[in-house]
Amino acid sequence: MSDACVLHGVRVIDFGQYMAGPMAAMLLADQGADVIRIDPPGGPRWNTPANATWNRNKRSIVLDLKQEADRDIARKLVATADVVIENFRPGVMARLGVGVAEMTAQNPRLIYCSLPGFGADDPRSQVRAWEGVLGAATATYRSKPVYGGRPVYTVIPYSSAFGAFLCAVSVGMALNARERSGVGQHVEIPLYDATFTAIGERGVLVNGKREPEASFNWNRILPCKDGRWFQYNGSNKRFVTFLEKTGMKQWRDAGVSPKELGQRFDEIARTRTASEWEALCAEIGTEGVTIHTSAEWLVHKQALESAIIADFTDPELGKFRGPGINVRLSRTPGAVRAPRPVLNAHHDEIINEVSTRKPPAAQPGDTALRAALQGLRVLDLCIVLAGPTCGRTLAEFGADVIKIDSPHVKKVLRHNDINRAKRSILLDLKTPEGLEIFWRLIANADVLLQNFRTGIAEKLGIGYDAVRARRPDIIYGSMNTYGQQGPFRDRPGHEGLGQAVTGMTARLGSEKPAAGPFPGNDYGTGLMACYGVVLALLNRRRTGQGQFVDSSLAYSATMLQSALMQDYPGKKWDEPHGQEALGSGPLHRAYQAGDGWLFLGARQGDLKRCPELADLATMAGADLERALETRMPQRGVADWVQRLTASGIGAHRIVATVPELMQDDLVKARGLSVTRDHTEYGPITTTAPGIRMSRTPPLVGRPAPKPGSDAASVLTEIGMGAELDRLIRAHIIAVDGVAAGH
Repeated sequence: MSDACVLHGVRVIDFGQYMAGPMAAMLLADQGADVIRIDPPGGPRWNTPANATWNRNKRSIVLDLKQEADRDIARKLVATADVVIENFRPGVMARLGVGVAEMTAQNPRLIYCSLPGFGADDPRSQVRAWEGVLGAATATYRSKPVYGGRPVYTVIPYSSAFGAFLCAVSVGMALNARERSGVGQHVEIPLYDATFTAIGERGVLVNGKREPEASFNWNRILPCKDGRWFQYNGSNKRFVTFLEKTGMKQWRDAGVSPKELGQRFDEIARTRTASEWEALCAEIGTEGVTIHTSAEWLVHKQALESAIIADFTDPELGKFRGPGINVRLSRTPGAVRAPRPVLNAHHDEIINEVSTRKPPAAQPGDTALRAALQGLRVLDLCIVLAGPTCGRTLAEFGADVIKIDSPHVKKVLRHNDINRAKRSILLDLKTPEGLEIFWRLIANADVLLQNFRTGIAEKLGIGYDAVRARRPDIIYGSMNTYGQQGPFRDRPGHEGLGQAVTGMTARLGSEKPAAGPFPGNDYGTGLMACYGVVLALLNRRRTGQGQFVDSSLAYSATMLQSALMQDYPGKKWDEPHGQEALGSGPLHRAYQAGDGWLFLGARQGDLKRCPELADLATMAGADLERALETRMPQRGVADWVQRLTASGIGAHRIVATVPELMQDDLVKARGLSVTRDHTEYGPITTTAPGIRMSRTPPLVGRPAPKPGSDAASVLTEIGMGAELDRLIRAHIIAVDGVAAGH
């Protein structure tokens, strides 16, 4: 049985341009919101095939906000809306007469979401924050010594995508808060700030330094007999079986050098084809997948059967294949209900609605509400990154999250990054008494999160059907690598496999594929699952019904690449790729200045506004690129950035490393990098939420506790506080012996 889409009846006014705003509005539209897209005369500022994806499920009207009559229409639309999304530089909307102060005063229930490149209180607020400029500012294009310190450009738009993900989450949170408080609020998510969520564990510093990497990394990209490449992850319990079957165990146990071990692994990898390696890993139950291009992912059986790739019809592209629905809800499933509309197709009907639709009525509520999820309880059974990120985000928005880990592991991986703001208990769910404690906790919980492989929760006796039988109103969140449907549904995996199967690894590589700069699929999946959970909570508040929510790394990897992931007649896969890439063209790429690297982001004709480059304004293509390569070394980075910015051209110094970024004074002052003392480890630096909300702001929460240290308080709340010592002796609960992994 399914209900209407969760956001049915919610009206969104989408002023967004380029990617972040339109994509965020699409995520709301996919779940039933009535999204009215406002474009300027001439249509979207970025004419890209991806608009067929980002503008689906919307209605279209063209308004010239420089004209008073059209501004008046826009104001009336906003006055009757629930949500506004805009991604202009700070101050632009106010100058157009539809700024947050004016519109929220007129419509107190309005949720007004701003997605500027840099925040209103950031000294770079007026910098033209093209995606490449943001990437330079966030160490996305960090240099590789093997290329002489040159930055490595990636076309994956981490800043815009994470801005969209966080916008969807925040709007969901604000809608939940509005149900209780009766009022809306202003949400600001600068795309620069949003990128820190993607950086995540790469930004963790212990005593100001990154923890040293292992001498040999078993997560490897391997050459195969058929000339293809294979991604192997040696991170699950079947790893030893894999080593034994492949003959690698003898070399590991022989203690050969990391270099020789890598050579031996490559030699063994070349004895089988990629498909043979994939079959072996599936047989063993370990993690491995053939590295595909995005074009191959669009025809992959797993992509199609899981419906993260589907066929659509568009008024401009015709029949095309592209991304489907990301987060899935069992009772209130999202859907692609309509294609991208023809520009201005709904002008008359929207104008008619302006005169008939009434503003939302003010409603009394809890005006003292300080956190969107205040009073909710979450049980988090997840490991590593994606699942715990969902729990951490819920905790940052005020939920009481109890993190349950096994007492029999050596360490809780990534604990200090993804388990902040939570309470921790080490509980053996494989014992009858441990399972009974779990059921007592479920009795007081609103949400359960797990990211086991498909079927594992059922084997433990805590699958959705079992939990729902006891708690029909439970929100049950599940995350895995490939999705709940399709031939790969039962296979294990981590970040690297999500990148490999969907084309990200192939795109970033040159002769050999290469991993992306951040674990964006893990963090993106955690955010999208969180979005699904808050939608389900919103639906439960209205209906009393719980439901199953799922997302996957493959879904998130597809959405991260949604700017590229459309196939249609005449499609050319010609985007920038490889370790030698510096950008997408002469006006959007990295250049070496006299004392370092900077990123230039400009449009055709912009150079004429800069006196030092005006003579190049009529040039284009390779000639312009060569001229800029010659001109840029004549001045230092800071000099160029100042001159270009003053001329209204986007530019930023390329931050070379994540540790440098995390220790930047401005980053710390903006609260994006926080350093706190952790039990047993001293000062640890982590990222923090890049979201600002005027009424129910998310908080970074307390530092991740020592694993197991909250057992006493958790047991006391279910009437078992006096049993702690006995449970420790029985090895059902532990309070010591499990390390907090970085």
